[in-house]
Amino acid sequence: MTGGIVKPWQIGLTLAWVALLGLFFAQVEIQIEGAAGWAANLPTWRIESHWLLDIFWGGRPMTGYHAWVFPFIALFFHFPMIFLAQWSLRLECRAIGCIMLFWIIEDYLWFVLNPAYGVAHFNPAHIAWHKHWLWWAPTDYWVSLLLASVLLWFSYKRKS
Repeated sequence: MTGGIVKPWQIGLTLAWVALLGLFFAQVEIQIEGAAGWAANLPTWRIESHWLLDIFWGGRPMTGYHAWVFPFIALFFHFPMIFLAQWSLRLECRAIGCIMLFWIIEDYLWFVLNPAYGVAHFNPAHIAWHKHWLWWAPTDYWVSLLLASVLLWFSYKRKS
């Protein structure tokens, strides 16, 4: 649905589904990584520092794990368009906005549900790989939330 009238429940269902996917993937990553987030103890290659990582990755290392997981999730969110053989700029914006929300939710839930962290340890003192914080959350969350909101607004707004 890219041009018709969108009912509020459709938007709510989409957001709830993205949150559910984030919950499930957070649990998968907790089982894989344990207390050592950002693939710290996984048997994978790592690039610890590079100026491009500072710009595009928030200063976090690039790992083989993340090099495969990030595109996998992007492909997963694009599957409905492939399955239905339907693409539009609005659907692409919706998919990208949902991907951005997914990563915010998944990352936050990874900390909150992980027995090694919990809500009490969701802060810069305990989370070394989120280097930049604004108020009570990593800067990435705020930037992604803003961009996702714009993309989702565009994807759901009525055509003029």
